[in-house]
Amino acid sequence: MSKHLETIESPADVRRLSLDSLVELSDEIRDALITSVPITGGHLGPNLGFVEATVALHYVFNTPSDKLVFDVSHQCYTHKMLTGRKRAYLKPQHYNCFTGFTNPDESEYDLFRAGHTSQGVSLALGLAKARDVLGQRHNVIAVLGDGSLSGGEAFEGLDNAAVIGTNLIVVFNDNDMSIAPNSGGVYENLRELRRTNGAARENFFRTLGFDYRYVEEGNDVRALVAAFEQVRDIDHPVVVHIHTRKGKGCAWAEENPEAAHMVHPKVSPESAQAAPTETYQEITRAYLSKKLAADSDVVIVNAGAPSGVGLTPEFRASCGSRFVDTGITEQHAVAFASGLARGGAKPVFMVMATFLQRSFDQLVQELGLNRSPATILVFGAGFYDIDATHAGTLDIVMTANVPGITCLAPATKAEYLSMLDWSIDQTERPVVIRVPERVIEGDDGFDPARPVGWHMVRKGSRIAILSIGNTIELARHTAELLYERDGVQATLVEALNYSSFDERLLDGLLYDHDVVVTLEAGILCGGFGEKVARYYGKTPMRVVCYGGKKEFLDRVPTDEFFRMYHFTPGDIVRDLEALAG
Repeated sequence: MSKHLETIESPADVRRLSLDSLVELSDEIRDALITSVPITGGHLGPNLGFVEATVALHYVFNTPSDKLVFDVSHQCYTHKMLTGRKRAYLKPQHYNCFTGFTNPDESEYDLFRAGHTSQGVSLALGLAKARDVLGQRHNVIAVLGDGSLSGGEAFEGLDNAAVIGTNLIVVFNDNDMSIAPNSGGVYENLRELRRTNGAARENFFRTLGFDYRYVEEGNDVRALVAAFEQVRDIDHPVVVHIHTRKGKGCAWAEENPEAAHMVHPKVSPESAQAAPTETYQEITRAYLSKKLAADSDVVIVNAGAPSGVGLTPEFRASCGSRFVDTGITEQHAVAFASGLARGGAKPVFMVMATFLQRSFDQLVQELGLNRSPATILVFGAGFYDIDATHAGTLDIVMTANVPGITCLAPATKAEYLSMLDWSIDQTERPVVIRVPERVIEGDDGFDPARPVGWHMVRKGSRIAILSIGNTIELARHTAELLYERDGVQATLVEALNYSSFDERLLDGLLYDHDVVVTLEAGILCGGFGEKVARYYGKTPMRVVCYGGKKEFLDRVPTDEFFRMYHFTPGDIVRDLEALAG
């Protein structure tokens, strides 16, 4: 173990070190990150670039009395190592004891759970105002950067914060990258500020009303300590603009900053062999490549996070001007897609389910209310062993309850391609397609002439199982077990449209069925199953709904939450047997 890092249990230990020792400590931390993160998975590039800044912040400021807020918080690994959680990075077997983001449940040094972006200044401003109202005296520091400046909330927070007239320190980490290369006009001014060592006459931060400092060597801990000491206990808002290198110290990460932003954990050769040979990211890219070539009206839109939806640098380059990265701005991206559609183009907005949450007002106002025929492809929806900040279980509740939006959930590859082709070319309505997790071959049950229609996979009697998307596999296995144990030949239905009911099919089930089972990989409260239960409310039909509780799941293993939610064939069959007495 390293000579300085092994002595650090809290920031108080950092403050006892000399400046020369801070340099050595930073090197030790970087070595630990380069060794551990590729094993455990996580945000490699952002954290490597913010090592010295974090060390300097805890050296100069008296945390936790001074309040440190990390925007996004995918730059917080050094912070965690200095605040009692270093074993997660020195001994990767302990990694799952902690989240990959700031978390107040872990440490008094973490003030908020944060995994999305651009909220740091707003949170810090609230802390500063509370401090002043209560007559307290301490510094409040917001760490902004690594793409978060492009988000609308960052502009709102900065605009409000600049006039507070009291201590608020914004450390802007400028590594000339977001997840992918930066997109947005503000970054032109940042480049000019870097070129002039912060002396450019046009200065975005000064225009808003901030005092301003610039540190060119943002990976020099001595320079950072000096800059932070200048602004400690300042009596007005100030931005300390530091120029860092994303992936600093790891040659591969420096040369490939987009790929190194987030790395996946190493897998065993057996797991690698078992991985699917085809993904929906690949399927979507192949389809869109052909569609773009055949139809000049198609425009691909992404909000600053292309890697999660399979938009590789090569594919983006091949799209030319018909790929638009709006920056990390999901609100703007949805409204922009609505404008594209109203202008006669055919927009396809590709987004992760967890980030789509940020655009709810635009889904309602700009898309649903205006019935703009844009297509939204939602990736990463459903149950995953993932940090609570990035869960994607709310998309059904959010999108299906907006009037005017048609929400589709394919189960098979054929249905996905059929829905995608229909959605892009139709001109009547906005369409959300919930992209499945696993590629399943099978029939195409989607009828473009009747987009509200569901697919009767198999007609049976007594019990009908209604599935959404990939839950068709659970439906099939449950039906097989029902027949094996109880001799019941269940009806299987793919609810391909989860924002509307196939009333003809539902009414038909009343004649020879007693129970309807609904399966959805999402929150039950306000979801699909509850709507089915309400539809049958005045009839003798019993409805049993399976899905998630209204709760935040935080890195819960897949098998565990499936058992919690009775999301297994055995549990469902036992529940049905108990229901039948």
